[in-house]
Amino acid sequence: MQVAIGATLGLGLAGAPRLGMPGVALGQVIAYWLAAGVLWRYVRSGQTRVRLELRGVALQWLLFQDILRVGALACLSPLLTVGTVLAVTSFVGVHGPEALAGYGIGARLEFLLVPIAFGVGVAAVPMVGMAVGARDIVRARRVAWTAGAVSAALLGAIGFVVVVWPDAWAGWFSRDAGVLAHARTYLRCAGAGFPFLGLGLTLYFAAQGAGKVAAPVAAGFVRFLFVLVLGSTLGAGAQPWMLFSLVGAAMALYGGLTALGVRLSRWGPRAAAVPA
Repeated sequence: MQVAIGATLGLGLAGAPRLGMPGVALGQVIAYWLAAGVLWRYVRSGQTRVRLELRGVALQWLLFQDILRVGALACLSPLLTVGTVLAVTSFVGVHGPEALAGYGIGARLEFLLVPIAFGVGVAAVPMVGMAVGARDIVRARRVAWTAGAVSAALLGAIGFVVVVWPDAWAGWFSRDAGVLAHARTYLRCAGAGFPFLGLGLTLYFAAQGAGKVAAPVAAGFVRFLFVLVLGSTLGAGAQPWMLFSLVGAAMALYGGLTALGVRLSRWGPRAAAVPA
C-alpha cells in the first residue's frame, strides 16, 4: 500500500493531486497508520494468545526501567547508521549529481541489507535472552556467534556478487554512463565491507538479548566519527573512490569493534548448561 499510495500521490495518478516527493512521503505515513490500525484491531479482537487490555493496568516504573535499560541506548544505533549515510552524502554531493546518484544507488543496497541482518538478529534475541535467563552463558554466546556468522555469510555473498558484477544491481536504476561508473566504483569499494556490516548488526541484536548493547552502540558511534572526521579531513579534494573506500573501511571497523565488544562484554556468571 505504501508503494501504491506514494506513487498515486507523488505522480498524480488516477486524478489524484500531483504532490511530488511530499506525496511519496504521505504514502509511507498513510500506509503505516493503516497498518497500525489493522494490527490494533487484531490484537483487541481476542484472536491472539496475548490480549491487549487497557483497563486495570497499573504502570510500573520498574518495568519502564527494565525496558529502557536496553531500548533507550539501542535507539541510538539506527540514528548513527542514518547519520553516517547523511555524512557521506554531503561529502559526495560536491562532486556533482552523477556521483551523488551513483552513491545513492549503492547506498540503497546497503539499506536493503539491514533487513537481512535484522531477520537473523531478531531471531537470536529471544534465544540469547532465554539462555542468559537460564544462566547458560556458553549457549548464549554460541547463539550470538552463530547468528553473526550466518549474517556475515549472507551479506558477504551479496557483496561478492556486486564486487564482481556491479551491474547486477546498478543496472536496474540507470543507463547513464557517468552514474553507472560511480555506482560500480561504490559497489566495488564498499562491497568488501558487507560481511562486516552483517556481523556487526546481528551481534548488536544478539547483545540486546543479553541486555548488553553499550559495546555495539559504541562501535556504531566510532563508525560515524570515523566517516565524519576522515571525510572532513579529505575535504572537497577527495575523489569519489576515496569516499567510497572510506565507507567500506567504516563497515569493517564497525563489525570488528562490535565483535570485540561482544567478546569482552560480561554477559553473566558462567554456569552449567541448563535447558532454556
